[in-house]
Amino acid sequence: MSGLNLSQALDAAREAAQAAAEVLRHYWKRGVEVELKSDDTPVTVADREAELAIRKVLQQALPEAAVYGEEFGRDDGVHELLWMVDPLDGTKSFVRRTPFFSTQIALMHHGELVLGVSSAPIYGETMWASKGAGSWFEGERVRVAATTELAQASISTGNVKSLTADARWAELGALIRDSNRIRGYGDFCHYHLLARGGLDLVLESDVSILDVAALAVIVREAGGVFTDLDGQALTLDSRSVLAGTPALHQLALARLRQALKR
Repeated sequence: MSGLNLSQALDAAREAAQAAAEVLRHYWKRGVEVELKSDDTPVTVADREAELAIRKVLQQALPEAAVYGEEFGRDDGVHELLWMVDPLDGTKSFVRRTPFFSTQIALMHHGELVLGVSSAPIYGETMWASKGAGSWFEGERVRVAATTELAQASISTGNVKSLTADARWAELGALIRDSNRIRGYGDFCHYHLLARGGLDLVLESDVSILDVAALAVIVREAGGVFTDLDGQALTLDSRSVLAGTPALHQLALARLRQALKR
């Protein structure tokens, strides 16, 4: 990859995630005041301080790259390298004292997602991946399951509020009836499970690209397929996810598309 040392960039992303983890553990122990942003989503000092810690590491390691962060926005100008950062994905979980929150750091190179780190410090999991180098969990390379039949599949859903008003909602019900089991792990958790073979299909209709960019790299490098619900590649404007083993992603996408034609 011309001009980019992906291994060094991944090391920086992992270091940045660790710096954020220290901030999040600190505020997890002492508690935080909660504010509401303009879109009525919660934000805390932990979100802001974690992003500042991440930015410091990333900017030192790769000064030519821009940063697009959840709390402090996107740097001005056009850059071939763009860090994508959600310092605390799952603030609602954080403030309600549940461990289903994480730090998400991804790198986009000329519009392509090339590395991702997903760190859940209280839950106790970190996964990472880079283009061509696989997905890693606890020092071991991981792969998605070999599941090809819906009857043997485990499905997980996350944020699906807007999907309930869509013609595909009934088809999701049919997919669930035809599957082996349904779960709702949500957040980082079901993508981690998918990447290491514990789940077979994940659907979400209401996400931010900053929530899932790193996870997309992790799932893809584990052999899975990760698109939006329309089967399109992720962009900065993506708002939904269909991710799964190759066979089940293809099957689910075909059924969801057919539902829209009825």
